[in-house]
Amino acid sequence: MTIPGKELLFLALGGSGEIGMNVNLYGCDGKWVMVDLGLTFADPAYPGVDLILPDLEFIERNRDKLLGIVLTHGHEDHIGAIPYLAADLGVPLYATPFTAGLIRGKLDEEGIASQVKLNVVERGGSVNLGPFNFTYVPLAHSIPEGNALLIETPYGKIFHTGDWKLDEEPLLGTPATAEELTAIGDEGVLALVCDSTNVFNDAASGSEAAVREGLDGVIKAVEGRVLVTTFASNAARVQTLGQVARDCGRQLCVAGRSLDRIIKVAKSVGYLADFPPIIDFDAAMKLPAHEVMIIATGGQGEARAALSRVAFDSHPIKLSEGDTVIFSSKQIPGNEMAIGRIQNALAAKGVIMITDRQAHVHVSGHPGRPELALMYKWIRPEIILPVHGEMRHMAEQERFALSQGVPRGIVQANGAVIRLAPEGPKKIGTERSGRLILDGDVILPADGSTMNERRRISANGVIAVTVALDQNRRLRGEPAISIQGIPVEEDREDFLDDARDAAASAVRGNKKEEAALREAIRLSVRRVATTWTGKKPVVEVALIEV
Repeated sequence: MTIPGKELLFLALGGSGEIGMNVNLYGCDGKWVMVDLGLTFADPAYPGVDLILPDLEFIERNRDKLLGIVLTHGHEDHIGAIPYLAADLGVPLYATPFTAGLIRGKLDEEGIASQVKLNVVERGGSVNLGPFNFTYVPLAHSIPEGNALLIETPYGKIFHTGDWKLDEEPLLGTPATAEELTAIGDEGVLALVCDSTNVFNDAASGSEAAVREGLDGVIKAVEGRVLVTTFASNAARVQTLGQVARDCGRQLCVAGRSLDRIIKVAKSVGYLADFPPIIDFDAAMKLPAHEVMIIATGGQGEARAALSRVAFDSHPIKLSEGDTVIFSSKQIPGNEMAIGRIQNALAAKGVIMITDRQAHVHVSGHPGRPELALMYKWIRPEIILPVHGEMRHMAEQERFALSQGVPRGIVQANGAVIRLAPEGPKKIGTERSGRLILDGDVILPADGSTMNERRRISANGVIAVTVALDQNRRLRGEPAISIQGIPVEEDREDFLDDARDAAASAVRGNKKEEAALREAIRLSVRRVATTWTGKKPVVEVALIEV
C-alpha cells in the first residue's frame, strides 16, 4: 500500500488508457488529494448496464489520508461518479459555481446532499489542503468554467489542464490569456498533466464563434422545421444555438431534461443571460415550419433521449419530409450503430441530415497539436505527463512534447504510481485500479460473477430444468423444461422433447447425492443443446421431492 513520503506522487485510478472516468490522485507528505471523480458509459460488453464507475478500493483503504476532491469542470467523465462514490469517501468537494450547481443537483437527486460537503470556490479562486494549494485557472472548453489547476506542493508545481482548448472568441467565460499562462511558466512548473484526446489532430480545434457562422449559413437556407442536436453539457453550444435562432428569425424550443437542467444551472450562476425565450412543444408544432428551431438531446443515439423519440414518433415534436436535423457534435467511437439507427429512421421520413462532414456545425473542446505546442511554450514544464486518452493518445503526446523541447516525459496507465519528485519521473509501484458497474441501483465489480453470468446468458441463452422425484429418487412425471435465447426457432418442440428425454435418462437408475444428480442432469441437457445448436447455454436444474 503506497503512502507518500517526502515526495510528490501521481496515481490515476481512471482516465489513463481510456477516454472517460477521470480520477487522479496526487500525494505528498503522507496525504492524498483527488482531482475529478468521473464515470464512463457502458458498451455492449456490459449487457443491461448504462454506467461504469471507477474502482476506488485503493483510496477507500486510505481515506484517512485523503484531504478532499477538487473538480475541474462539470462533464460527466469528471463529476459523474460523485453521487455514487463521494459519500463513502467522506471528504469535502471543491468546485467553481457552475460545476457546483450541477453537482448539487446530482446529490439532491440521490438524497445525499446532507452527507457530502460541497464547497463553492470563486472563479480563479484557491483552495488549501494540507501540503497542497490549488488555484483555479480558467481555460476554454465546451462547458462553462472549464478549469486547469495550478497545484503548488513542497516538491514543485503541477499544471493540471483538465479538458481544454484555445478559443480566441469564446462565447461563455473568459479564459486565461497567453500572458497569464506565460507568467505561470515563469514561476517554474515541474510537470504538465495534460489532456491527450486530440493529439493526432494537426489543426487547432477552432472557435465557437465560427460554429455560429456555420450554423447561421446552414439554417438560413432551410425552409422547413430545424432540429439541432448536441451534448446537453455543451452550454457554449447551447448559447450559440440561442444566438443562431435569433439570427435566423426562429423561435426556440428545447427537448430533453438534461438540457433543461443545464440551462437552469447556467442561468442561476450568471450564464445564458441573453438566451431567447423558450416555447413549449405544442406552440412549436403550431408555428409555421420555417419559424421554429428545436434543440434536442440524443445525438449519440441514446435510445431514451429526445431525438430517438422524435425519430420513432413517440415524442410531441414531429418531423416530416423537408425538415432538417443538424448533428452539432462529434460522433463518439462505438456509437455508430445507435446513431445510424436513428438516422435511418429520419431518412425514412424524408428528413434532411447535416453533420460536421457536410458543414462547419461543430468544433471540439479539446486541443489539437498547434494548441498543445503553444501550451508547452507558455508553461515550459520539466515533465510532460499525458492523461485523458487511450494509450496511443498518451504515447503520442509524450513524443510530441519531447519534440517540442519538454525535457522529460512519462506514459502511465491506471494504477501506476509515478514519483514526480525528487528524481522523477519514475514508476515506483502499482496499485489496484479497475471498473465497477452501476446495475440498476446496485454497484458491482465490472468483471464479477453477475456480469460474467449475464454475458454467458446473453451469448448462449438459458435453459431451466425442473425434475420431480419421489422419496426413493425415482422420476415422477416428465421433466419440465423452459428455454430462453436458444436458437432452435421452428424446431423448438423437437428440441424440448430431446432435452426432456436427456434429463429423464440422467435420473433413471441414478442414486447419486442431490448435488451430483443435479450436475448429471445439467450436463446431459447441455450436451443436447450443444448437439442441436453448437452453443453451451447456462442450464439451471431444480429438483422437487414429491
